[in-house]
Amino acid sequence: MQSIDFDKKRILITGGAGFIGSNLAFYFQENYPDCEVVVFDKFRSEETFGNGNLKSFGHFKNLLGFCGEVISGDINSDLDLIKDREFDYIFHQAAISDTTVSDQGLMVQTNVNAFKDLLDFAVKKKANMIYASSAATYGDSDRFEVGFESPNNVYGFSKLMMDNLARKYIQNSDISIVGLRYFNVYGKREFFKNKTSSMVLQFGLQLLSGQKAKLFKKSDKIKRDFIYIDDVIQANIKACNPKKSGVYNVGTGVARSFQDIVDILKKELNIQREDEYIPNPYVGQYQFFTEANIESSREFLGYEPKFSLEEGIKAYIDEIKRIHG
Repeated sequence: MQSIDFDKKRILITGGAGFIGSNLAFYFQENYPDCEVVVFDKFRSEETFGNGNLKSFGHFKNLLGFCGEVISGDINSDLDLIKDREFDYIFHQAAISDTTVSDQGLMVQTNVNAFKDLLDFAVKKKANMIYASSAATYGDSDRFEVGFESPNNVYGFSKLMMDNLARKYIQNSDISIVGLRYFNVYGKREFFKNKTSSMVLQFGLQLLSGQKAKLFKKSDKIKRDFIYIDDVIQANIKACNPKKSGVYNVGTGVARSFQDIVDILKKELNIQREDEYIPNPYVGQYQFFTEANIESSREFLGYEPKFSLEEGIKAYIDEIKRIHG
């Protein structure tokens, strides 16, 4: 597959002040200075969900140094702000991404209904769509590949409904549509996700603060596919020119334990300290194992992860120290 020259292209990034969206915005700015990037984001306010977490993680500080256009808007009600604009690519990252939100109606409205409106917009504008799906679609499944989904919370359900909707549009439209099922993403610009930021960052900050790392009991048995942000950006770029529209996993293909994270961090930070083990309060809505099958991502996107957990944490460690400092 040929790589795309994005200079002179018009790009919309929804959720562009969030973790992955802001990294995408800077990827284009740094590599294609002549492309036109528009960030659309709700931006954070003091508004919270019933669980006490913020309704939006979009933060202006994630975009400090960004030179493109920024639009403040809610994807549920403000898509009219862009209805007269033309785009070549839409990167749809905006969503309720907090897996502990229990308001089912709002979750489905924001993640599914608004996605349908954006798909209609993409078809009308002939803009290729790359959107964020999630490994949460798999839930307690023991096979992490399309067709074996078993979500165990409404967030995972909403992302599966997005994927089902995308398939219908793929069959009936000429644009390219690619859904990317992110596994556990970590890396720069995630700090403003607060309590929903990665455990790589949370453990790192605990250790730098002189605390013991607080792990759930049996953390050596709880394994996830942890993926560094640069590999996620790579997958988004590859998804602009797929051999085939569809839904693809974005992970490393290797499950690692939470204990591994702490051990690697302690090695990188040169810290020798015992860990603290606490009961897991999320039993029943918690994935105890995830490992992406990335064969189709390799075949149809040309995606190949470059960062192991050791390499990703090593690349991230200076940023974790900066945040702590």
